[in-house]
Amino acid sequence: MRYPPVFLSICLISFFLHNKAIAQDSLPAIPSKYLQVQKTAVSDSSFEPKSYPYNRNRVGWLIAGNTAVYAGSITGLSIMWYANYPRSSFHFFDDNDEWLQVDKTGHTFTAYLISRTSAEMWRWAGLSRKKRIWIGGLSGVAYQSIIEVLDGFSAEYGFSMGDFTANILGSAAYISQELAWDEQKIKIKFSALPHRYSSDDLEKRADKIFGKSNTERLLKDYNHQTYWLSANMHSLFHIDNWPAWLNISIGYGASGMFGGRSNIARDDQGNIIFDRSDIPRLRQWYLSPDVDFSKIKTRKKGVKVLLFILDSFKFPAPTLELSNGKIKGHFIYF
Repeated sequence: MRYPPVFLSICLISFFLHNKAIAQDSLPAIPSKYLQVQKTAVSDSSFEPKSYPYNRNRVGWLIAGNTAVYAGSITGLSIMWYANYPRSSFHFFDDNDEWLQVDKTGHTFTAYLISRTSAEMWRWAGLSRKKRIWIGGLSGVAYQSIIEVLDGFSAEYGFSMGDFTANILGSAAYISQELAWDEQKIKIKFSALPHRYSSDDLEKRADKIFGKSNTERLLKDYNHQTYWLSANMHSLFHIDNWPAWLNISIGYGASGMFGGRSNIARDDQGNIIFDRSDIPRLRQWYLSPDVDFSKIKTRKKGVKVLLFILDSFKFPAPTLELSNGKIKGHFIYF
């Protein structure tokens, strides 16, 4: 993990939706008589997304926009990030045992979010069902895999097969559900809160590896990030009296991590400069209700965009946590 995946996700989704809004304002509105609602045998048609007729102008806008953000972000990373580290010949790097795999979960989430966002844009442009599923769905793994290649030429890092596999899983999670159900019955979501540590040595260590600002901590501190599988029980099991918007979610996170593999840090000469091996590094599992914002009906375009963004984040709710063999409850967990 060389970059915070959540930060990348937020940047991309913001650009995509902004690009969509610009294109929407630049084109004449499509009469409602041309808009059709997709039908499936097992889903509630009240909540199904609209399909649009093919629109060449919208396709052109999206091709240009995606190309620009793709090329621009890769170029920016090459100049601003990788230029700070020595280059090398292409090589691999095994970081599968770092950060209790929270970083890998972040890669899965990022690929899923990019795939979901991209596919919705292509739906809006009027691409056929399978084309927008495959083109949009593969966007997540394609984008992040280029970054892995850049890592492969960095002397400090290397191409991570673990990251690459996590990227594939994220895109596959989107594609498989769309092909099977025409909807995302199980969404991958994210939650986090910036955190300050109680002791001076932990706070200084966190400043060094996670950043000093609340924004940096929110995006980089794996100790306070949680990734969720949020399942819509109404859609999955066709429970008539179950609220369509109410999901059940399972979360994963970890705590006590002040280094990739251990809580001991050394300087360039091998001297120990930080040692908090007394702090256990713990995996944490969560069970909590959630809100499926895609099931909230509205005709307002701005509200729809907002709900789409909110559907990438776990709704704060009462939560059960299993960690270190013990179960405890949270009145509200973010």
